[in-house]
Amino acid sequence: MSRLLAFVDIFVESPEMDNVVAALSKLDNIEELYEVTGEFDIVTVFSASDIEELREILKNKVMKIKGVKSTVSSIVARAPSVTGSSPALIPPKPS
Repeated sequence: MSRLLAFVDIFVESPEMDNVVAALSKLDNIEELYEVTGEFDIVTVFSASDIEELREILKNKVMKIKGVKSTVSSIVARAPSVTGSSPALIPPKPS
């Protein structure tokens, strides 16, 4: 079964950047994590089994990290690929 993917852009209180990155990197559902320049401070990719799991991750994990001010999420609808494989279809992680 494929998993839902979402880009989650995160605004961070500057003094807490290292702590936020460390806390995010420990989350099971995080697939990618980048410190970036521009409008957001961090860009992440999260996977979830469905929209409810994504909501729980954002509400009960990401937003409770000290230093996270807010998030902006974009759910991947489709990920066309030159090679024919879709990175949006992530196999479930082993238990």
